Amino acid sequence: MHTFFRLMREHGNAATVLAVLPELAAKAGVRDYRTASIDETRAEWRASQKAGARLICFGDDGYPEYLSRIDDPPPVFWAKGDMAHLARPMVALVGARNASSLGERVARQLAQELGRAGYVTVSGLARGIDAAVHEASLRTGTVAVQAGGVDIAYPTENAALHGRIGEIGLLVSEQPIGLQPQARHFPRRNRIISGLARALVVVEAAARSGSLITAKNALDQGRDVLAVPGHPYDARASGCNMLIRDGATLVRSAADILEALGEVSDTTSARSGSTDTAAEAQRRPRAVPTEEPLPSGALADKAPPVSGLPARHALILARLGPTPLAEDQLIRDLNLPATQVAPALLDLELDGRITRHAGGLISLA
Repeated sequence: MHTFFRLMREHGNAATVLAVLPELAAKAGVRDYRTASIDETRAEWRASQKAGARLICFGDDGYPEYLSRIDDPPPVFWAKGDMAHLARPMVALVGARNASSLGERVARQLAQELGRAGYVTVSGLARGIDAAVHEASLRTGTVAVQAGGVDIAYPTENAALHGRIGEIGLLVSEQPIGLQPQARHFPRRNRIISGLARALVVVEAAARSGSLITAKNALDQGRDVLAVPGHPYDARASGCNMLIRDGATLVRSAADILEALGEVSDTTSARSGSTDTAAEAQRRPRAVPTEEPLPSGALADKAPPVSGLPARHALILARLGPTPLAEDQLIRDLNLPATQVAPALLDLELDGRITRHAGGLISLA
């Protein structure tokens, strides 16, 4: 992206840049380089019209102000859905794909309360925390930043959610229409998630995770970083706890986020100048944590043991953590009949994998 803006400054317009690109590529040792043909460009444009997507270019009136201020904003991106969301104040919420039931419940509650306060939520449409955030804030406003084309539902299990966001929320991607996402696209996608928002909230994140990459992007972009604390022996909370240790604002409820950012009516538009106040700078983490997870013998360094178990048993373990969870809440989160869950819980209890607590609570052993 830096190359794009440098070439535009040097040559003045896109047509001239496209004309000189093959020569510049040859000088750089790139062989057989060519720009997209007119036919290829028209084909993508037709595909965008069929998908109902709109092209937003850097410098357009509809280009989000906060995103335009990061070091490497996308020169263009596709958007599908309610474009008015791009002009509203946003908060990004991200977290683990293998989220616990408690983590998903916290994400839903935060998203709902932020929506009621007037904020649009931003996330990445992944399974787990991202999906919980989008589902909870569909009616108040949510933006899903995708690693592939806006017309591609990924992961496929979120296809229905992808469709609803494209209707009443907003889908955003800098990738071409029809592109299937690949691993290398996700880190680049993450900078847009944090770049759109005034602040980033990490709900659940391991010590090494994509969510911490997004947190680093947020710090580099001068955004507030906040995190939900978790049990010290839960691997899915280790990244959040490290962020808090290093200065991130601790989040107990949406009230903590609103206290840090202010109600929407009290917020200052990015158009008025820098978002870096002294108070915000003091709250910002000093650095993204880089230390290793707990030693290999600790619970925080390994996921729940699920190998060799029936699928239902493994699914239950994936939903539990060291923090006790109500059994009836677990059943609701699994969306399975109690008659199917109860025998599996008994098996896991007898096997020593879960522990029952007073009040109908259960946790990982």
